[in-house]
Amino acid sequence: MSAPKNMFKQALIKGEQQIGCWMSFAESVTAEIMGTAGFDWLVIDGEHAPNDIRSIRDQLTALASSASHPVVRVPVGETWLIKMVLDAGAQTVLVPVVESAAQAQDLVRGCRYPPDGVRGVGAAASRATMYGSTSDYIQTADQEICLLLQVETRAGVAALDDILQVEGVDGVFIGPADLSTDMGYKGNSAAPEVRAVIADALARIKAAGKAPGILATNDEARQAYLDMGAQFLAVGIDVMLLAQAARALAGQWKPS
Repeated sequence: MSAPKNMFKQALIKGEQQIGCWMSFAESVTAEIMGTAGFDWLVIDGEHAPNDIRSIRDQLTALASSASHPVVRVPVGETWLIKMVLDAGAQTVLVPVVESAAQAQDLVRGCRYPPDGVRGVGAAASRATMYGSTSDYIQTADQEICLLLQVETRAGVAALDDILQVEGVDGVFIGPADLSTDMGYKGNSAAPEVRAVIADALARIKAAGKAPGILATNDEARQAYLDMGAQFLAVGIDVMLLAQAARALAGQWKPS
């Protein structure tokens, strides 16, 4: 039995638009709820949400029967962390703050088994192989892993063309909040100067044959990024969705 087909990766290769959402609750029950919403992909956020390897595993399990593909964002691009989330069953990994081709090459190697990479060969007892029942996992896993890199600093943008030449990088995700702050705009990703850099970066990613991605949390930004050519777009964050809906409901019905 081979590793499961990564349909999200296949969609990116085909150029299909993929609409997703961020998950920051770090809870399996909310992941399961989000999995019923109809998104193409969902991010299990290990960088800014209170996740550990157990909660990541539990959310992967909660999404196993969902049509929404789980993307795990690791907190940093360390080989040992990537190995852990892959062994937990992740097939798509998002790595923040990538700023060089050399870093990108190291991340590709971290996702692959020897001799092409350095991923530890110990998945037989893990969820990735369904505890040994996926007999040909080691032989077939590499081709189903999807590696997405976040470019979100001026240094990353400067190195973008080199990063895009690295074989094994499937997509590049622009981090608008970090990029705008690094550019001196303190999170204002709508600043014209920031928008210009984002538009140029998305175009360069697409021209290089990689999938361009980004996150937006309001309709104006969502449409702007789609118009710029974003292929995989996250259109919200679960915590923000709950907070906004709850506050609106309270404001509508609570006596003033």
